[in-house]
Amino acid sequence: MKKNSFIIIAHRGESYDAPENTHASINLAWKRNDDAVEIDVQLTKDKRIVLIHDKSTLRTGGKLKRISSNTYDNLSQVEIGKFKGRKWKYERIPLLDDVIDKVPKNKILFIEVKSDYRIVKHLKNLIRQKGVEPNQIKFIGFDINTLKLIKISLPEFESYWIIEGKHYKSKSLLKSSVEKCKAAGLDGLDVQARKYLNSEVIKFVKNNGLHIYTWTVDDRVRAKQLYIDGIDGITTNRASWLKKKLIDI
Repeated sequence: MKKNSFIIIAHRGESYDAPENTHASINLAWKRNDDAVEIDVQLTKDKRIVLIHDKSTLRTGGKLKRISSNTYDNLSQVEIGKFKGRKWKYERIPLLDDVIDKVPKNKILFIEVKSDYRIVKHLKNLIRQKGVEPNQIKFIGFDINTLKLIKISLPEFESYWIIEGKHYKSKSLLKSSVEKCKAAGLDGLDVQARKYLNSEVIKFVKNNGLHIYTWTVDDRVRAKQLYIDGIDGITTNRASWLKKKLIDI
């Protein structure tokens, strides 16, 4: 890979080999020298910021505990690694506080915000408390209003609006999405990797002064083409594997 700005992002950590959004999958990504890690965060009842994708622990933990209506102490009792294999049975829901502390220098943490605007002030307080370098954290999310508020609260940190394929599958829809992104003061788009994501889409976004990332690509042929087309980064479940496949491009 020759483009210095291009990165491969480990989706919820090295989630192909370890349980998603856990210390195990994140630490494995750093051990494998991945460029970046993407995680999902939500706010608990007692205003702690935790890593988990779903609104409850049912899928990964086998117990129905809603994140927003439980304290961190209650949630931390749930084993959230067994669904991936018994070797992971002791994994618990991590705190963002702890994950930030372990981000290596020159690596990036993509924080996907799953909660609504009420998480923003707690995110701001945590980031300020940690004194994190702006180039080490990027915020992403589907709710453009929450992303806009994050950008206002933490202006030196990049924020990206996640959009599905239906928001850019035509020129008019793409133009509308780009205009909304710019109006919100965001730094770019994180787009679903549908078949119509091509060089023209990427060029249009970049010509409007925005960056563009994509999710979730595990196919090396598709990843290679997106790299050639000028994408800024690819989110994948197999980051280390994919990086090795693209290394000679």
